[in-house]
Amino acid sequence: MKDLTRGSIVSHIVSMAPPIVAGMITIMICQLVDLYFVSGLGEAAVAGVAAAGNAGFLVNALMQMLGVGTVALIAHAVGRKDRDDANIVFNQSVVLSVLAGLLTLLGGLALARPYMGAISVDAATIDAGATYFYWFMPALALQFITQVMGAALRATGIVRPSMLVQVLAVLINIALAPVLISGWGTGHAYGVAGAGLASSIAVFIGVLMLLGYFLRLERYVAFHPAQWRPQLRQWRRILNVGLPAGGEFVMIFIFMAAVYYVLRDLGPAAQAGFGIGTRVLGLIQMPALAVALAAGPIAGQNFGAGNHERVRETFVKAALIATAVMVALTILVQLAPGLFLASFSNDAETMRVALLFLKMISLNLVAQGLIFVCSSMFQGLGNTKPVLWSSATRVLTYSLPAIFLSTRPGFRIEYVWYLSNAATTLQAVQSLWLLRREFRKRLAMPKAAEPASTEPIVPLAREPA
Repeated sequence: MKDLTRGSIVSHIVSMAPPIVAGMITIMICQLVDLYFVSGLGEAAVAGVAAAGNAGFLVNALMQMLGVGTVALIAHAVGRKDRDDANIVFNQSVVLSVLAGLLTLLGGLALARPYMGAISVDAATIDAGATYFYWFMPALALQFITQVMGAALRATGIVRPSMLVQVLAVLINIALAPVLISGWGTGHAYGVAGAGLASSIAVFIGVLMLLGYFLRLERYVAFHPAQWRPQLRQWRRILNVGLPAGGEFVMIFIFMAAVYYVLRDLGPAAQAGFGIGTRVLGLIQMPALAVALAAGPIAGQNFGAGNHERVRETFVKAALIATAVMVALTILVQLAPGLFLASFSNDAETMRVALLFLKMISLNLVAQGLIFVCSSMFQGLGNTKPVLWSSATRVLTYSLPAIFLSTRPGFRIEYVWYLSNAATTLQAVQSLWLLRREFRKRLAMPKAAEPASTEPIVPLAREPA
């Protein structure tokens, strides 16, 4: 366990962010490697895998319900030096992760083809997406338990073990992808099914490695079978924080599904280009997201310990670092967008769409970085409802106008990206305002007690604005 209530906040962020970003980047690279080998199967296969992957946002909503609730409550308990509460939260989160994983597996297998049929009119794209889904669902189901274990470690200030496991699992996935997708060395190519199977095998091995770490090395939070009996009070605590955060990912899923719906009449190349561009953009955003994820446990531990000024300082420092990173990345993407998209598809139209998407959407990287930081701060404070409201605003201000414009004569794909930038900027402004209001409510300094003497009171600190 690492005490984040002491020492330099910038030092904590800088030490925690690199392992976080390394783990996330390796996951994104894995997805890009899958797309790279799938691209050899044609644009319908790329569009199908990309569209099926969008459903991962919906599953991530369930994962966030557990992960965010686990991080917030364990971080608060660590700040209060309450190890017993931290372990109860962890073990009840493990129980919830098993149940959620089983529901995800069954639901995904039943709904894969209806989902693909709803967002695509191309039969080949529907078949490719559904096939990928069937083989990828075990990976999504297994990720619930890894999410909870990783969240528990991050709440205690430990991020390196999760990163190492993620990197090893991704390397396994990357090694398996060409073998299972294209038949390298075996002569048996499984196509899009191989892409899903490679991910499922790699995630399974990752779960085993992380379980080994907890059983052998982790001591602050640990598996206690005696605490696995369902405790509805603990479930309510976890979900009270996690449900709104999960709702945020549902909003992202709706947002992405709306984009695919709007692009459906523009052909598979438009959807494939958007799918490639989205994954590359996710990779570009990872450094700022890692800064935000590092800030959450720092804010949580200090909030639990009552160090309110350090909570404010955490936001300021994280926002400044994230903004500086995003400004630098925006300049890089604007100067050399093709550098990020090399060799992802041989189809000229697909790459044209991806290039246009990346150049236009990268203009809101700073706004997106501020959204990341605000979201993480709300998680640290244990109140994620404002995040849901700001995400819902983004969905409404984008989806309705985009769907309307797509029915009008002369509709162009550029309109989709203009609306996306405007909606993201509005969400950033709203998130900052909501966080300022939350600080005023949750971090207000307690009033000093009336002194017994009649001497004038000297204020100890300025009241927050």
